[in-house]
Amino acid sequence: MTTTASDNAAGGGTPESGQTGQGGGAERQAHGRGSAARGRTYKWVALSNTTLAMTMATIDASIVIVSMPAIFRGIHLNPLTPGNVTYLLWMIMGYLLVQSVLVVTLGRLGDMFGRVKIYNLGFVVFTLASIALSLDPLIGPSGALWLIGWRFVQAFGGAMLMSNSAAILTDAFPPGERGMALGINQVAGISGQFVGLLLGGLLAAWDWRAVFWINVPFGVFGTIWAYRSLREIAITHKASIDWFGNLTFAAGAGVLLTAITFGIRPYGSSATGWTNPMVFGGLALGVGLLALFCFIESKVKDPMFQLSLFRIRAFAAGNIASLLGAIARGGLQFMLVIWLAGIWLPLHGYDFTVTPLWAGIYMLPLTAGFLIAGPLSGILSDRYGARPFATGGLLVAAACFTGLLLLPIDFHYWVFALLIFGNGIGSGLFASPNTAAIMSSVPAHNRGAASGMRSTFQNSGMSLSIGIFFSLMIAGLANTLPKTLTAGLTAQGVPLAQATAIAHLPPVSTVFAAMLGYNPVQNLLAPTGLLRTLPAANVATLTGRQFFPTLISGPFHHGLMIVFTAAALMALAGAAVSWTRGKKQDPAEPVPTVDEPVIG
Repeated sequence: MTTTASDNAAGGGTPESGQTGQGGGAERQAHGRGSAARGRTYKWVALSNTTLAMTMATIDASIVIVSMPAIFRGIHLNPLTPGNVTYLLWMIMGYLLVQSVLVVTLGRLGDMFGRVKIYNLGFVVFTLASIALSLDPLIGPSGALWLIGWRFVQAFGGAMLMSNSAAILTDAFPPGERGMALGINQVAGISGQFVGLLLGGLLAAWDWRAVFWINVPFGVFGTIWAYRSLREIAITHKASIDWFGNLTFAAGAGVLLTAITFGIRPYGSSATGWTNPMVFGGLALGVGLLALFCFIESKVKDPMFQLSLFRIRAFAAGNIASLLGAIARGGLQFMLVIWLAGIWLPLHGYDFTVTPLWAGIYMLPLTAGFLIAGPLSGILSDRYGARPFATGGLLVAAACFTGLLLLPIDFHYWVFALLIFGNGIGSGLFASPNTAAIMSSVPAHNRGAASGMRSTFQNSGMSLSIGIFFSLMIAGLANTLPKTLTAGLTAQGVPLAQATAIAHLPPVSTVFAAMLGYNPVQNLLAPTGLLRTLPAANVATLTGRQFFPTLISGPFHHGLMIVFTAAALMALAGAAVSWTRGKKQDPAEPVPTVDEPVIG
């Protein structure tokens, strides 16, 4: 049985230890030993180091989004070529997919062999992969595959960091301070996804390789600091490795998320791949493997995925709410970047080449809201409980999604900024208390696995969100964009045959081109030679900043209404689940272990 320095309470057991009565004395002894080993400053060292790691790992989940134009130019790859969309999707989605699949396994290994050991190794792997990414020696598709492969390795290192950081903090901080500590850690991590958008634009404007270089000094510093400063507080819980569980989970989650990724791609005459038998088969196979995984976990002695933890109401409600919240929030940054970079900024005089950078700048209120609300809600939830803050945060997010739904496509920025600031506030209110409640609800020796399970729900929600929201968006565009684009092109003198061919290209290529700062019409017409034969006034209109954003605004707004409606409904559902977690637990009140049923 693992004990930690933070698992002490007056009288009986705690939510963290899952022990009652006699266990309290052992925990107090463990507290004394742990305190002597740590010293008074250890918890702050752990918080600082893990916050650096979380920020670094999550920045890289989004930093490549706005860096893609520079990366693709650097490796001589045209993102408008339909086949190259696959490389773009895997560059973004592959990172999230690997983390979603591996965080539970790596969290469980942390419980068995030492959380700090796995965490420290994650710093090394992440840093080495960043170096390899910056040294890509290839061009064209080979260069893209090099980057995708090393992004997988980088995500592996990031998963080691993410799966154990919350467990390390939960070990280091006493119950009354965990909400604050985990709040700072989680807000830094999730806000890193938004900071990455701005940082990617700034670095790519200098050199695309700098997008990966930036990790190296922080990775080296963090690695040395972690190896010198962090200590194993929790006693490792020796157990056999659940090989069948690991394999079926990795295969099931990998196949399922891969199928969703391919569902975004066009298939035949369809704008998306959801009619592709391979996608349907992948979804069915993934669900089947995950069902087999659940069966295996209920039978083995030392399961990777502690299904019994879901009998703890706070753990189950927190993770389900986290999944629904991540689905609601996950695709938001992509939708906002497309909206800003592809439509709003060009309509307001920004050149397409600089719109990705300015999209990141104009989204700063979202990050600001997160940074303000996250630590504050973590501190308050330590005193008043997680339920009102986590539930209220999702309700605020749902209200802001509804507000975005009602905005015109060419909005007043102050209204837009206020709504995304409110969305950041809502997400920050939810993230910190929810994480603290999840981690404090489980026995100490399950914290690594619980941290990995929590990260899996969050990362899977992000991946599902991107797949679902992009599919909804592309489906909406596919119904209206071809007709609108054909009419607009022919009105400027483009022959009907060429206009029809251009208008019926996969909408996903057009959308990604707009998001990445390309002028789609100029890039699509240039190979045809029409720009040399049409009247100068028509060419100026077709290649100007107003033509494409004006044409796409109607179809895009139709897609946005679908996406934001789905996001608001997901946030409301998450709020309802969050409320079922129950009231704040009295620290002196014994809580059930995972072997005891929890009665609502």
